[in-house]
Amino acid sequence: MSDTKSDKKAHFNVFLRGAGHHAAAWKHPASTPKEDLDLGYYANIAKIAERGLFDSLFTADNYSGLGRRLEPFTLLAGLAALTKHVGLIATVSTTYNDPFHVARKFASLDHISKGRAAWNIVTGHSQADAENFNKAEHPEVTKRYEIGDEFVEVTKQLWDSWEEDALIYDRVSEVTLDTSKVYEINFKGKYHSVKGPLNIPRPPQGYPVLVQAGSSESGRELAAKSADVIFTAQQTLGAAQAFYADVKGRLQKHGRTPDQLLIMPGLCPITADTAAEAREIEEEFNALLNTKQSLKRLSNYFTVDLSEYPLDGLVPIDKAKPYGAITTGITSRQEVVVDAAIRDKMTIRQFLARSAAGHGHVSFTGSVLQTADFIESWIKNNGADGFNILPHIYYSGFETFVDKVIPELQNRGLFRTAYEGKTLRENLGLAKPENKHKAIWALGKEEKKLKSQNG
Repeated sequence: MSDTKSDKKAHFNVFLRGAGHHAAAWKHPASTPKEDLDLGYYANIAKIAERGLFDSLFTADNYSGLGRRLEPFTLLAGLAALTKHVGLIATVSTTYNDPFHVARKFASLDHISKGRAAWNIVTGHSQADAENFNKAEHPEVTKRYEIGDEFVEVTKQLWDSWEEDALIYDRVSEVTLDTSKVYEINFKGKYHSVKGPLNIPRPPQGYPVLVQAGSSESGRELAAKSADVIFTAQQTLGAAQAFYADVKGRLQKHGRTPDQLLIMPGLCPITADTAAEAREIEEEFNALLNTKQSLKRLSNYFTVDLSEYPLDGLVPIDKAKPYGAITTGITSRQEVVVDAAIRDKMTIRQFLARSAAGHGHVSFTGSVLQTADFIESWIKNNGADGFNILPHIYYSGFETFVDKVIPELQNRGLFRTAYEGKTLRENLGLAKPENKHKAIWALGKEEKKLKSQNG
């Protein structure tokens, strides 16, 4: 697409998901779906990611249903010992956890990995989650984000409850810890009351990288205020550019600059040496789809059962639920999925195929060069700072991207040729957060000292 080297470099993480992100991946003979609970399986994906100089691995999570997901902290702690560079992103809800637990676990993961931990901040999934945590009801979306905003603030204060040099291990004086550099936070908010301090030193990155996934109004505000990275879903460059401009435009009121937040849409690439080969791969996977199950899932966005309509007829857009009607799960995904059907005047069969590959994220099928062109266009035209890659199948779909698309992006100057730093923040080009409360507590100590001296 371009003959000139790019100053702007793309960032990539890979989304871990069973056999792959195509709905029929587990049925493909090249997949190994029974390895969902095998650490070695994920270790192999992590090694491919490091070979491709990826920034991070991303693990989704929820607290209900019959999914076979390993608990993120357990999985990522295991992968931390088997990797050296790649970041480790764990999804953790602010509705069904306590700030102290979350602060302690992420600080531990950051220490274990030597500064490669990241927290994907979500507010909860469904009523079924609530019922598994002894709660009468799942809070509505506005309240969930209000809780989440306060939760993140408490957690950051707990990470800041230790100064960097609090541990001294002075054998002469027999002092291990300078207690004057560890503080109670005494946080009292609408939803949380936490004394502190944390019982583990401040994470190597200051804070683990803070990630927010979603595109709702509340999600955009939370990202603009607190996140380092936002994962999102847009189907077109135009929609991506509008989202990019909107979220980056919110940063100033929070005292932040546009380069302090990376925007990374999801992308499911089906890639081969030629466009014809890539289309053959796509058709092979679509042929494996369970049409009945897929229609049932997509009918959640409509007031009717799509299975009652002809597959080669147009999607009944007039039967789509109003935006905002879905209040559980990923509430912002409805608009993205339905808008794609409206924009491209899809038949139900086309709607099924499009939705199967990226489950709401943009999918792209084409040659290696065409895939690189697609990525370059979004990066250079302010549609993205990078992508959350969703391989249609592991391992082959991911290996093709790493071994063929990445070198092409490197040739264009769009991607690194070596890791820039040792921590995830360094590789993402993000500064280590200052300890925001050190100065506040120091001032409080000085005021107490003066009062004591003055009687």
